[in-house]
Amino acid sequence: MARIIDSDFLHRALQHFYGYSSFRTGQEEIISEILHGQPVLAVLPTGAGKSICFQLPSLLLKGVTLVISPLISLMKDQAEALTARGIPAAYLDSSMSSNEYGRVLHAALNKQCKFLYVAPERLVNQQFIDFARQAYITMVAVDEAHCVSQWGHSFRKEYYNIPDFIQALPTKPLVAAFTATATPDVRRDIIKRLGIPEAKIVVTGFDRPNLHFAVQRTQDKERSLLEFMRKHKKDCGVVYCATRNKVESVTQLLRRQGFSALRYHAGLTPEERRENQNAFVGGSVPLIVATNAFGMGIDKPDVRFVVHYNMPKDIESYYQEAGRAGRDGLPAECLLLYDKADIAVNTYLIGHDQPDLTWKEHELQLLSKMTNYCNTSMCLRKVLLEYFGEKTTSQCNNCGNCDVNKNASWRKFLKF
Repeated sequence: MARIIDSDFLHRALQHFYGYSSFRTGQEEIISEILHGQPVLAVLPTGAGKSICFQLPSLLLKGVTLVISPLISLMKDQAEALTARGIPAAYLDSSMSSNEYGRVLHAALNKQCKFLYVAPERLVNQQFIDFARQAYITMVAVDEAHCVSQWGHSFRKEYYNIPDFIQALPTKPLVAAFTATATPDVRRDIIKRLGIPEAKIVVTGFDRPNLHFAVQRTQDKERSLLEFMRKHKKDCGVVYCATRNKVESVTQLLRRQGFSALRYHAGLTPEERRENQNAFVGGSVPLIVATNAFGMGIDKPDVRFVVHYNMPKDIESYYQEAGRAGRDGLPAECLLLYDKADIAVNTYLIGHDQPDLTWKEHELQLLSKMTNYCNTSMCLRKVLLEYFGEKTTSQCNNCGNCDVNKNASWRKFLKF
């Protein structure tokens, strides 16, 4: 084991499996902790390379790694990416025939599948539990781990199945959990819910220096959006909307103005969603208008802007969605168009989605913080980072508010 966690050895393994000569911030520490047998909760910003943090140690260990992931499309994309590298990987979903399902489980039992991706709902299926008890599962990687916390922005009660499932295994596997957005309270809740109180928490920082954040308070969002789009005619970007109807109307607006844009929301057929996503990721269409159903696991490095046509319900959702811009490290724009009507829309959505009064109150508190962000005159980056528990004393000079404050007449008068 000492040889495995040697830094030089890890760098050679990284080069061998992925062709990279160096680790990104936090990756080597996380991998080393896992190889020491230490449970880990890793909080890395979008685009920081979290997949390598559980894939590389898995490749250096015996047995199967079970990856718990919230979306079929995300599981499929990651499994296919590993297979393309010559690493045996598979996924299970409810649309599979019994023959397809059986072949995947047989491959995993016979050491012909290194990574098996499943949704959390799968963990209560008796057939799958019987398989897992026979398989040599050495690691459980929990992707999008904020979903396990009732205080997270994408809570899914099915993630509560994970601890009982792990306890049912004859040999307790390593547990590594990963997320891009988790406040200190959410981190503590994740560790509690997963039953890993001894977990090492690795937070690499939330800042994305290449992203320029801006909030535009406007009563004419169509005009504001078109003004922005005309400045970014040659760029690739995402426009997020709060509802399916708004996705449809904004897509039509952009098309009427000559922009090549596709739509994406849960009301479309799976075929159209898949075709539109592939067209956008492949680069044949530069613009996609979507609800928050789009984006998780999308690895497109050259997104130059993300526009939120409507204010999201919480800062975690906003930061995760905005973070899909600039994954190549080059400058990118994150614009949020805001008016007071957004508060009413989100309040309605929260009341409609959340019958539980305690949870509803929590979501309304998150909405209040999101609204404060949209109305603050402070450095936007500072507000975002401090929300996630990362203290900063300086202004970023790379956000809309810093731009305004820098040129404010009162600053000139006081010769700041």
